[in-house]
Formats: sequence, structure tokens, C-alpha cells
Amino acid sequence: MQYEEILYEVKDGVAQVTLNRPEKLNAMTARMGAEMADSMAEADGDDAVRAVVLTGAGRGFCAGADLGSGDGFAAGWGDEGQELRRMMPMEVRKPVIAAINGPAVGAGLTWPLQADVRYVASDAKLAFAFVRRGVLPELASHVILPRLAGLSRATELLLSGRTFLGDEAVEYGVATRAFPKEEVLPAALELARDIATNAAPLPVAISKRLIWEGVGIDLTEWRKREGRLFAKTTRHPDAREGTVAFFEKRAPKWTGSPTREFPEELS
Repeated sequence: MQYEEILYEVKDGVAQVTLNRPEKLNAMTARMGAEMADSMAEADGDDAVRAVVLTGAGRGFCAGADLGSGDGFAAGWGDEGQELRRMMPMEVRKPVIAAINGPAVGAGLTWPLQADVRYVASDAKLAFAFVRRGVLPELASHVILPRLAGLSRATELLLSGRTFLGDEAVEYGVATRAFPKEEVLPAALELARDIATNAAPLPVAISKRLIWEGVGIDLTEWRKREGRLFAKTTRHPDAREGTVAFFEKRAPKWTGSPTREFPEELS
């Protein structure tokens, strides 16, 4: 399939998915999000693919939602690419290895959070920056991150939205291993090729499914619930204020009230 904003290549049993808007630090549009989800379905349905590597073109992995594209914070990444299939990394029956070769922010971090292995550049700047833009973290990050980093550290990262580096991501358990920037993708491909050659695909697929089911929560349903709440925050004036303040390089002026506007379904 021809994609517009990602590259998809299969070689030696490994599908490499590359976010391909390097001039924008691979900032995610609705189209890119849809193509990424389709590429996961493509890899899942091809027995010639034994492992998947997800990375970014140029000097960054993904700078988060492209807030200047007009998409804004589209819940579920909108209706772009209706002809494309939808699958998340955790659902693919092959190991998905994220090669985070540079900055990864917002959706640029929650997407690889759903991968099975995360290799990261030591000096990459990472952030679950959603709350600093006036919206809710998404893509099941409220479940996955506490499992990886522990409740205390996950709470710190999600509720502050602060920036941290790749080395700290490994210390926190968010990433698997850190490397110099130029070694991240080669290391991810080496692991993927090793799996493709030496690991039997059927037990790998079953093992991966059991690992994710061991989380103990239906993550598909969780993403739907989280998505509804995410959409609610994207419609609030604070979502616009967070974006405008970011571009104007000033402190935001929040108006949302937890006492008056807290969602009824959580009360």
C-alpha cells in the first residue's frame, strides 16, 4: 500500500515503519495516525513479517500532534483515512520495537508506549505533555505507564507533563535500553532480525498476547473510555489556551474547574 506520511518496508522478516515528516519533527496529523494504525494491520496480516520496528525520519521520532495542521487534538485521530485499517502496536501478533531516535512528545510517546520494546536515544527529550496543552493523556497511557514505571513515577510524568531524557526513561522503566542517537535504529533492527530468525512466530504471538492480557484490563475498551474523556477535554477552552500559550511561549491561563466540570461518569 502507498502511504503519504509514513514509509513501510519489509526486509529480512522485519517491517520497518518510519514516520516521514522530518521537516516537522514527524509531528502527527490525523492522516499519519491513520496510516500508522494501518501499517500495524499490514504487518499483523503478513506471515513474512516476524517483527516490526517503528522509528522516525530525520532527527526526531515524533513531536506530538501537529497543532498547526488544523487537526488539533482529534480524538482517535479523526476520520482521516477511512479506507485504512486500524490496529494498535499492542494488538499486532508480532513483536513491535520502537526505536525512539529523538524527541518524542504527547502522542509521539503514547504510541511507542504500546510497543513491546522501546530503545531510546540517551539525550532524546520525552514528555507526556498533554496536561500542559489542556487535554488528557490517551492511548491507554493511564494503564500502561503505571505498569512500566510504577504508580508513583507514572503519576509524576502524566500529571506534570514534564520533559525528561532518554536515560531517565530507562531509569524509570519507560524505555528498555538507551543508546547514542546514531545507534538506536541499528540496535532495534538487530533485535528485530534476531527475533525474525531465531524465535518461532506462533509461540511468540501467543506469548505476546498473554503478556498484554496479563495487564488485567481490556485495553481496547479502556482506550474507548479514555478516548471519550480525551474528546471532552479537547472541546474545552483550555485545550485552545494550552496550544496558544505554547506557541506564544507564555504561561497558560487555565479556566477549567474540577469542582464544576468533573465528568459525571467518574463521579
